[in-house]
Amino acid sequence: MQTKADVIVIGAGIVGNATAYYLTKKGKSVTVLEASDYIGNGGSSRNGGGVRQSGRNPKELPLMVWGVKNIWPTLSQELGVDTEYCQGGNLRLGKNPEHIKILQKLADVAVACGVDVKMISPKEIRELNPYLSNEVTGASWCPTDGHANPLTTTLAYYKKARELGADFITGAPVTKILTKAGRVTGVQTAEQVFEAENIVVAAGYESNAILESVGITIPMKKHSLTCLVTEAEPKMFNQMLGTAMADFYGHQTSHGSFVMGGTDGFDEYPYKIDDSYPPVGPSMVSATCRGILSYFPILKNAKVVRAWGGYGDFSADGVATVSKCDEVPGLYIECGFTGHGFGIGPAAAYNIAELITEGTCPADISPLRYDRFRPSR
Repeated sequence: MQTKADVIVIGAGIVGNATAYYLTKKGKSVTVLEASDYIGNGGSSRNGGGVRQSGRNPKELPLMVWGVKNIWPTLSQELGVDTEYCQGGNLRLGKNPEHIKILQKLADVAVACGVDVKMISPKEIRELNPYLSNEVTGASWCPTDGHANPLTTTLAYYKKARELGADFITGAPVTKILTKAGRVTGVQTAEQVFEAENIVVAAGYESNAILESVGITIPMKKHSLTCLVTEAEPKMFNQMLGTAMADFYGHQTSHGSFVMGGTDGFDEYPYKIDDSYPPVGPSMVSATCRGILSYFPILKNAKVVRAWGGYGDFSADGVATVSKCDEVPGLYIECGFTGHGFGIGPAAAYNIAELITEGTCPADISPLRYDRFRPSR
């Protein structure tokens, strides 16, 4: 166990693992500290796998667009693991005029940021995906969006970072960031002190408990998310799916099963909150299935083989914080991803690694600064 490194990364989800990989690739020594006993124990291994630009807040779009162009297309080759990345496009679905207005507004925002998104007719929708319910009356279409496998991608970054020399320590919750003359010097865990001149906090919702030790708070809340997985079905489509109301999302995996998320309307009131991942609430599976069938009646006989729940770190403005901290030199923050961390995480990690090693980064992350939040008084 090394207790001194160039960089300490707190959190071993996809963001932390990818940050460790890109830093070690640049020749930095890295120690990753994970509070739980498992790699990828949070939302990184429990999500719908979306890699999308459409439907995003414009603050996130420059970073996400950069990632889709520069990271995802060659990621499997780079990491030596099949991430199952499929750039099959994204259909965001609507059922009534109000939904279409929402989709049109989202499409206009994306187009203004240079993303290829357009509204399409019911006829065009069914040419792309003939399995949709007749309730679907309109959709936005982004051909450059896609999806990937969260579990294999998260673990691929971990494996590659370790091969390059990163040290991963699990069961090591960080209790405090240590400073001297205002600059970071390391972190304190329950067991010992780890030293580094640079610290990256990528611990999801738990990031705030760590950041508060240096007077930083990112306004966010813990939000439960649920996905269902079916048995393998005949191949139907390659698109990532979403809706105007964000009440359903999913895709068909390369081996045929469907991974689909939904809601029972009580996401703000998790069934149970403790230190482990949340069990799926009693009404969640049936409610999610009913929601899916309103879009995909063809799946009425599909067998659900498992369901999983995970927590997302939802920020006050709905977008991530990806930033260096000016008040505390050497401190970098990657959290508050609001359910978008899997798709945007690799790009966030790459740019933070560049910021640490080079002082600049290729994507515009200025809209994601930690100090964009202002108290009401």
